Amino acid sequence: MAITTASITLPTSVSNEILQKAQEESAIMRLSRHVTLPGNGLTIPVIAGDPAAAWVTEATAKPVSDSTLSTKVMQVYKLAVIEAFSDEFRRNDDALYEALISRLPGVLGAKFDNTVIGATNAPGSNFDTFASCTAQSILPGSGGTGVYAGLVAADTDIATHGGILSGFALGAQARGILLAATDTTGRPLFVNSVSDGAVDRILGVPSYFNRGIYKAAASSNPAVVGVAGDWSKALYGTVEGVKIAISDQATLTSGNTTINLWQQNMFAVRAEIEVGFRADLECFNLLTGATA
Repeated sequence: MAITTASITLPTSVSNEILQKAQEESAIMRLSRHVTLPGNGLTIPVIAGDPAAAWVTEATAKPVSDSTLSTKVMQVYKLAVIEAFSDEFRRNDDALYEALISRLPGVLGAKFDNTVIGATNAPGSNFDTFASCTAQSILPGSGGTGVYAGLVAADTDIATHGGILSGFALGAQARGILLAATDTTGRPLFVNSVSDGAVDRILGVPSYFNRGIYKAAASSNPAVVGVAGDWSKALYGTVEGVKIAISDQATLTSGNTTINLWQQNMFAVRAEIEVGFRADLECFNLLTGATA
């Protein structure tokens, strides 16, 4: 089935590819588990505490788990963007599809990641963010420790709360910090060579980068440059692929700028996804950089 307007037809495969690439662009989506949500959301069972086994002798009472079961509602919220194009794209469907697929996924993925780390307000009360999570500084020499010690401190705190560190979601600013980290002989800690320059794994677990994972320093609060966590305890859900709508009659307002599409020989594409996010916040640590 295709999405049709008076002058442009977009195959639904474009919508699916935009969503797939948005998931690839988002570091947090790549690390978290994914579920397909119904339109009215999903109720998720949450187990608090782990059951404890014990040795018993014949005919004695067996231990009863002290775990408690509660629930969280994963609600869907709309994340949308409108992109304006010149009429020249109408004459070349391939160019339009390529522009959509190359531009929109990064915007959607970055905004999702930025919201989850707490840099952008959550869309509602049933969308978890890491804003209140324990923070560990990964600045060189911070508190007499340094980058490596800050990462280990995050690993330790996650383990203390019953998690196992399974990955890092990092911003571009964290990359510079990690590349600059060296041992006492000046040898880089996180890359094999200068020509390599990649930071694919940290403390033995994968790391993914996205420009949306950054929250600027404010007052005495340092900048957030990444998240470490047990990603088996994070879940994001989507209802369906990206919904695409096209118009050449609308008037767009961006800040103080107004664009009349018909008057300026342009058209606009609106893309939106319905997405939710839930996590066990005790099993995640924010990683921070410089203060303001």
